[in-house]
Amino acid sequence: MEFPHSNLKVFWSFTLFRAILLSSILSSSPSIFTLKNETDRLALLAFKDGISEDSQGVLTLWNNSLHFCQWEGVTCSRTHHQRVTILNLTGHSLVGHLSPHLGNLSFLRRIDLSSNKFQGQIPQEITRLFRLQILNLEENSLQGEIPSNLSYCSELIFINIASNQLTGKLPADLGSLSKLTNLNVGLNNLTESIPPSFGNLSSLTTLYLWRNNFSGQIPNQLAQLSSMIYFQLSVNQFSGTIPPSICNLSSIQWFGVAGNQLHGNIPSNIGLTFPHLQGILLGGNQFTAKVPISLTNASGLRFIDFAFNNLSGPVPVNLGSLPALYIFRIAENQLGRREGDDLIFLTSLTNCTHLEEISAGNNNLYGELPVSIANLSSQLRQLLLGGNQIYGSIPKVIENLVSLIGLSLLDNVLKGTIPGSMGKLNRLQALYLHGNSLSGKIPSSIGNITRLNGLTLYGNNFHGNIPSTFGNLRFMELLYLSANNLTGTIVKQISGKFINLSGNSFTGSLVMEVANLENLWGLDVSKNKLSGEIPETLGNCQSLENLRMNGNLLQGTIPQSLSALKGIRFLDLSKNNFSGQIPKYFEEFLFLERLNLSFNNFEGEVPKEGIFKIASAISVVGNSKLCGGIPELQLPACVKQASKKRRNSFARRVKITVIITVSSSILLLCISAALCWRRNPPKKVSSLSTVENQWLQVSYADLVQATDGFSSANLIGVGSFGYVYKGVLEHFQTFVAVKVLNLLQQAAFKSFAAECEALRNIQHRNLVKILTICSGIDFYGNDFKALVFEYMPNEAKYSH
Repeated sequence: MEFPHSNLKVFWSFTLFRAILLSSILSSSPSIFTLKNETDRLALLAFKDGISEDSQGVLTLWNNSLHFCQWEGVTCSRTHHQRVTILNLTGHSLVGHLSPHLGNLSFLRRIDLSSNKFQGQIPQEITRLFRLQILNLEENSLQGEIPSNLSYCSELIFINIASNQLTGKLPADLGSLSKLTNLNVGLNNLTESIPPSFGNLSSLTTLYLWRNNFSGQIPNQLAQLSSMIYFQLSVNQFSGTIPPSICNLSSIQWFGVAGNQLHGNIPSNIGLTFPHLQGILLGGNQFTAKVPISLTNASGLRFIDFAFNNLSGPVPVNLGSLPALYIFRIAENQLGRREGDDLIFLTSLTNCTHLEEISAGNNNLYGELPVSIANLSSQLRQLLLGGNQIYGSIPKVIENLVSLIGLSLLDNVLKGTIPGSMGKLNRLQALYLHGNSLSGKIPSSIGNITRLNGLTLYGNNFHGNIPSTFGNLRFMELLYLSANNLTGTIVKQISGKFINLSGNSFTGSLVMEVANLENLWGLDVSKNKLSGEIPETLGNCQSLENLRMNGNLLQGTIPQSLSALKGIRFLDLSKNNFSGQIPKYFEEFLFLERLNLSFNNFEGEVPKEGIFKIASAISVVGNSKLCGGIPELQLPACVKQASKKRRNSFARRVKITVIITVSSSILLLCISAALCWRRNPPKKVSSLSTVENQWLQVSYADLVQATDGFSSANLIGVGSFGYVYKGVLEHFQTFVAVKVLNLLQQAAFKSFAAECEALRNIQHRNLVKILTICSGIDFYGNDFKALVFEYMPNEAKYSH
């Protein structure tokens, strides 16, 4: 059929008109595609408005100078008319909130805003992104709950919202994301249990729920996840047992449930049911029974963590068939048989040439360190065997473990010396040998380990000096040499944050090079024989929190430079020969919790502010010239320097004269009674004490020490005229009962005289023996009188 010529002309005219009109529209007004692109541009600008800090300037060019598809972090589709498909701004330290306008980027397939500092909630509008496949918001500060209805994003294959501050529970609807392969919500504050619907995530290969507050039991439904490779539920509050059906997931490579409250046996066939296993993390639970021997069937096993459980029995000796093993942790269990061969497994581990860590401390392993440890992996970095029953000596061949960073043999029964060859371990950073019976001198070669930052040798039998080579240990943080028999002077070049040299016999003055101690937090040189004064330079250690210098021969005044120690918490200067006044600046130490200045020669008024308001937090006993302070200290009032009226002076002189006269009379009476008693001893008197029948010479200070400062814990009786305390006179090695008279009662003097007179005729078996008397003044200048008896268990005998 042919068109008439006139109709054909009309057709071509219409076609040409339509083409011209369409061209005009496209050139003179926005198209519908342009309008949709504008939606994406405005959504991105709204996202930018939510950013409060852009330290790297990544959004600087997000403006009209460039098309938004050229903005940093933005990718557009070529097939969908330049619609935004990817927003990737990972690792730019952006601070702000996520804009709800992100939900308008309807073609978005990938959001990666990880490693920033976003706050606030994940906007609910994000669930409108039905094309979204990847959502990565890891390592931010996001709060609130996981958006509900995230299942609307049915194309999701990857969700990573780990390392935030999310709360609430896992939405059950996540179980309908059939394409999801990776779910990581670790390091949040999520709670409640795992929804059973998660058993429907048939494509899931990675499940990371670690470090939350999930509870309840591990659902049996998770056994349906046949594609599972990485299963990580560690550090939560899961309880119950491992569902046996979980062990049927033969594709699992990493299985982690450490740090929960699980119990029961570790499945004995776990190495058979998980043949592809590379890592098994069960530490920090309550598992019992033995370490499964079947583990060796998983020949690719690299990481074993069974620490902090209740496992018992021997350690498998076939672990050498795991050539890829690099971490082996069985610490804090009850492993071992006490048959002397519990350390044979170390020999089997010599075949594991990639081994980097052996952690087997705090078990019941019994035996000697085998010489074969010299053949352990050259890559071994940690050998931790402390808290067992390892005996014998430290093998010299330990020098072969040249990659060691940490070596712990603490709290065993090792003897002998430290091999000088230990100094060849020049990568060593931590050496813990305390709590053994090691002896000899500390090898000077230790000073060659210049990277050492932790050295604990306390509680052994070392003698001699601190090697001068310790001045080379510039990275030292923890140096504990206490409770040995070390002598000589303290090496002035030593450094560290925590230094404990107590309980030795160091002499000389305390000389300190502050350049090495500017970060000093704790210094304990107590119970030595140090003399001299506190060095002025100690005031430069402004990080110091704990300073203990008690039990030495130190003297002089407390230097003014110590006023710079504003952060000090514990200060003990007791049992020295310090003198002068207690520094007023102690009142300004806001963090001071305990101050002990007892048994020195301090004088003058005790401050009343700051720490001095709390009687239980300070001790000033044994300083006879102190006065004032808060009433609870019961110190005498300080005498004012102003002149007194004559009558008061006269009255005081009369009072002193009377007291001296009466005291002298009573003392003479007691001595007379004692001499008389000794001339006429009773005929039938049993042995009453390890101390022979002689008068003991004791002072007020002796009685204070014997009774722990007349502690209420030692109070055994209360009589009419005083209190009776139990104590030990260490110099005489005898137990005593000390009756302290209350001299505020007038009849107390009569009681004191009467009990002295009774010495003449003591013969009855139910009366206790009086060993001596004490008459004088206490540390506060007050009259003090006490009778010292032989201690007998029946306290009533002293309370008449």
